[in-house]
Amino acid sequence: MSYKHILVALDLSDESNLLIDRAVSLAKPLGSEVSFVHIDVNFAELYTGLIDLNMAENQNHVMEASLTQLKKFAEYADYPIKHSLVGSGDLSNELRDTIKEFDVDLVVCGHHQDFWSKLLSSTRQLINTVPVDLLVVPIKE
Repeated sequence: MSYKHILVALDLSDESNLLIDRAVSLAKPLGSEVSFVHIDVNFAELYTGLIDLNMAENQNHVMEASLTQLKKFAEYADYPIKHSLVGSGDLSNELRDTIKEFDVDLVVCGHHQDFWSKLLSSTRQLINTVPVDLLVVPIKE
């Protein structure tokens, strides 16, 4: 199968380089487009009590920092990156919308193989919701 647009879901950790390497190695021989996405948690949706801090301003700083990190990853990739996207909210919903909007046909994501990932795995959620091919790259701890 030939993929036209590969979306790499990054958590902005050092292990993200492994996912970028895998996506680029697939994209080069196919001439595929590659895009990056990072979905931040929307703190305002999670917190229901009173808090003395400007949530919107804090969220903007987090998104700016995420975009800066995605630019660094784009330089590391040494391959043209079509889009570097940052969103916030529910991972599976945001990815599903991004896939449709940007005509993605493969999503590359990582899965940490550690104790906590057995209990709290966002990858399992993606397997059940992503409407295109999904490449899960194991990240050993």
